[in-house]
Amino acid sequence: MRDTGTHPGVRIAAERDVHEGVDEEEGIVQMVQSSPRASTRRIAKRLRVPHTRGRRTLHPEGMYPYHVQRMQHLGPGDFAQRLEFCKWLNGSRQFHCYILFTEEAQFNRDGVYNTILVWADGNPHATVESNFQLRSSVNVWCAVVDGQLIGPFILEGCLTGEAYLRFLQDELPRIWEDVPLDKRGRMYFQHDGAPPHFSREIRNFLNYRFPG
Repeated sequence: MRDTGTHPGVRIAAERDVHEGVDEEEGIVQMVQSSPRASTRRIAKRLRVPHTRGRRTLHPEGMYPYHVQRMQHLGPGDFAQRLEFCKWLNGSRQFHCYILFTEEAQFNRDGVYNTILVWADGNPHATVESNFQLRSSVNVWCAVVDGQLIGPFILEGCLTGEAYLRFLQDELPRIWEDVPLDKRGRMYFQHDGAPPHFSREIRNFLNYRFPG
């Protein structure tokens, strides 16, 4: 409490207990082995060593930082469904060539920024404009089937079920004219569970246009 102002969790307390009475390098290695997600800054804070000491110690040990891959949470009933789907898919090795994978993304005036650095011999008090008072955004739809890119297409206004239905009825047949007819006739339409995708009108149209 005196060190951090908060009560340490079980993991932090365990980390401190493990590394008492060992030298710095051994303590760093032991801490990473017991807490693989510990950052070098956290290691430095817990063991009271310089921040750069962590990387200099771990690299000779063959340990490097890797990004954690996010994956979908699966419930108890999902495994059986996925196994059934895999067995069905195994009967048609070319099935994936007929799936139209689709996605929309929204772009606004703020854009997307990672950390921005400015090198200078003094503080330049650099700024970047964002959080505009007058906001605007645009929805972009794009798809791919068997390696062929379809779109992109600008969806004007808010993405609602009504707007999405108009796009499917009026615009989609025009922008996928380059897709061979035999592929269009056997195509499966994939999209996610966003609210505009799940209205009754959308489902009725897709069930009619892409039966099965």
